[in-house]
Amino acid sequence: MLSRLMVLLLIVVLFFGVDYYVYHALRTLPESFRRPAQWISLFFSIGSIVSLLLFFLIPGLQGSVMRNFLMTMVFTNLLIKLVAGIFVLLDDIIRLGKWVVSKFTSSDATAQAPTTSPQDAAPVIPRSEFLIKAAAIAGTVPLIGVGYGILLGAHDYRVRRVTLRLPNLPRSFDGLRIAQISDIHSGSFFNKRAVTGGVDMLLKEKPDMIFFTGDLVNNIAEEVAEYVPIFQKLKAPLGVFSTLGNHDYGDYVNWESAAAKTKNLQDLMHAHKLMGWDLLMDENRKIVQSGDELSIIGIQNWGRSFSKHGNLAKAYKGAEDAPVKLLLSHDPTHWDAQVRPNFQDIDVAFAGHTHGAQFGVEIGNFHWSPVKYAYKQWAGLYQEKNDVGKTQYLYVNRGYGYIGFPGRVGMPPEITIFELKVV
Repeated sequence: MLSRLMVLLLIVVLFFGVDYYVYHALRTLPESFRRPAQWISLFFSIGSIVSLLLFFLIPGLQGSVMRNFLMTMVFTNLLIKLVAGIFVLLDDIIRLGKWVVSKFTSSDATAQAPTTSPQDAAPVIPRSEFLIKAAAIAGTVPLIGVGYGILLGAHDYRVRRVTLRLPNLPRSFDGLRIAQISDIHSGSFFNKRAVTGGVDMLLKEKPDMIFFTGDLVNNIAEEVAEYVPIFQKLKAPLGVFSTLGNHDYGDYVNWESAAAKTKNLQDLMHAHKLMGWDLLMDENRKIVQSGDELSIIGIQNWGRSFSKHGNLAKAYKGAEDAPVKLLLSHDPTHWDAQVRPNFQDIDVAFAGHTHGAQFGVEIGNFHWSPVKYAYKQWAGLYQEKNDVGKTQYLYVNRGYGYIGFPGRVGMPPEITIFELKVV
């Protein structure tokens, strides 16, 4: 408890220092700018301190939505002050330069006119009204971005269409349509109507089968309880197949016992069953159509930096002879780590996990997100030729939900529709 208080105290002191620095500079603005800028600054300062107190001092605060919004308040305050602080700091650097120059010039003037007072010899350098106005205006940019991300971006579902051309695809599966969603994170949702709208968008696409690639919840199974009736609507003629992500195991919760954690996982698996989803726990399913077949392989979470629960060799067993193999694996790092080097006849891997950082820029062929510096494959379609000359594909879904920041900016939630075609 003492260490938590020390961390809290240090963060509050740092926040207070940045807040005071920016707030003090805003005092020099004309009144028409000063009052609204100071009130906004004060609101976020107080809000972030209250949020930190609640977050650190009430360990039993289990509402994931509440935690998300508390930390968003803190993050938004810090972002506003840092952006505004850049202009304030620039102004102070300029003022310092002017002050140094004035020191030398005033010394010369004092030598020629001894009667000059000390106050006149070192004049006070006023702040630049332009730069402080720029600081106030720039500080509103992250505020607008965060507001947009929460109110509009969080549930701005987009349908992305991808054609996969597979030379070994049986003719009876030519034109097969697969829908993929990933990273629902039901514990973060705050707009049930919008979530339902996303499900309806997917169903309008009339896919032949649906894939869900993990992270149904943030931490505990009960988060999905009120959303079971919504996701229960997801149906497809050839089935709905799902797998687990790193958040589904309850690994980020301090459980009172191992038995409680085990029961949580069982409850989560039961939720998949209630929704009519075929949860693949290191296993595969054969899809037969007009005498042809393809194999759906599903592995538990296996990631380079996160939990390694899955066993691909076990999941693969029995699918060796299928002409096309489609893999559901939550974490895209699994593709380079195990799939490509050891299972070179797996045609396509479907993943999620990265969320595209819930923030980025995608304009035409230009794609950028900070998550690219952590993940080689972070959003969209990737392909590589393996040692035997076969092209293997990986698709990383940007996610249906969100975690941490309860919104998205420039990286909208995704419903992917794949069409399989014979080359």
